[in-house]
Amino acid sequence: MNVLLVDDSESTLASLRTLLEAKGYKGIVSAHSGAEALDLLERADPPGDAKPAEVILLDVDMPGIDGIETCRRIKAVERLHDIPILIMTGDKQVQTLESAFAAGACDFIGKPIEPVELLARLHSALLLKRELDNCKSREKELVEVKDRLEKLNQELQRLAVLDDLTGIANRRFFNILLDQEWGRAAREVIPLSLILIDIDSFKNYNDHFGHPRGDECLKKVAGALNEAVQRPGDQVARYGGEEFAVIVPHTALHGARAMAERLRRKVETLGLEHPCSQVNDRVTISLGVASATPERSSSPDALIEAADQAVYEAKRAGRNRVKVYEGNPL
Repeated sequence: MNVLLVDDSESTLASLRTLLEAKGYKGIVSAHSGAEALDLLERADPPGDAKPAEVILLDVDMPGIDGIETCRRIKAVERLHDIPILIMTGDKQVQTLESAFAAGACDFIGKPIEPVELLARLHSALLLKRELDNCKSREKELVEVKDRLEKLNQELQRLAVLDDLTGIANRRFFNILLDQEWGRAAREVIPLSLILIDIDSFKNYNDHFGHPRGDECLKKVAGALNEAVQRPGDQVARYGGEEFAVIVPHTALHGARAMAERLRRKVETLGLEHPCSQVNDRVTISLGVASATPERSSSPDALIEAADQAVYEAKRAGRNRVKVYEGNPL
C-alpha cells in the first residue's frame, strides 16, 4: 500500500479516498480503528519488508485505541518506525499536538480538512520518506561494501602470510616470526630452537612423477609436519622449494631434537611412493636442529646457519635422519 487512511468516520474515509485517487494516489487502504490499522500493517507485508506503507493519515479521536496511542504503537515496531504519520485532528490544543509529536507523528492536519493543505503536507511527507529510504539504501550499500572490503582485507592478510601451495606459513611470515621470537627469547633469556627440513631426493621425485604430483607431495608433507607440531607456539613454515622450517620457542636442543625425530617419523609413515629416492622407496626427510639463547645484540642469522649446517650433515650421513648443531651458534 502507498497510503493508509485511519478514521472511524466512513464519510471522512470516502472523501479522503476520492480526493487522493483524483490526484493519482494508488494503493490506498482504509482502516476504521487503531486496532484495525495495526492489524493491517502487521499483515500487509512479510516481516522482512521495511515498507508496509509509505505514509499514514491517522485520526486522533477514535473509539478504543485512539490515534496518539496507535501512533506510539506503530513507532514501537522497528520495521514500521520510519513511516511518516500525519495526525488528523480537530483539537488543536497545544497539549494534544505535543502528545501527537511525542508519540512520533511528523505533522498534523486540522479538521475540517482543507484539500490543498492536505495534499501539500502529504506530498512533503512522501518526499521526506522517499529521501529517508534512499539514504538508508545508500547506507546499507556502504555497509555491504565495507563488509566486502573487510573480508577482502582479511583474505589479503591471510594470503600475505600463507604459502599458496601448502597453506602453511610462508617464508615472509617465517622471517617476521623468527625475529619476534628471537627478540622475546633475548629479553627473557630463554632458549630458542630451529629445525630446518629438506625432502630427500625431491628433484628425482619431480623428474619421475612430474611437477603436479610433486606439488601434491609437498602438500602432504606440509600437512604431516603441521599435524606433528603439538604446541600452539611452535610454527611450521615453507622455507623454500622442498625445504621447510619449524620455529620452536622456549625449547633447548634436547627438546628440539625429540621434536625433529617425531617430524621425521611422521613423514616416513605417510608411505608416499618414491622409487627414485637414494634412501628409501618412500618419501623421507632430512632434518637439522640448532638451538641458542639469544643475546640482545645478536640476530637469528647464526641460528639459521647452524641449522642449515646440521641439515647438510644429515644428508651427508645418508639422509632420512636428524642431526643437531652441537656448539653454540652465537
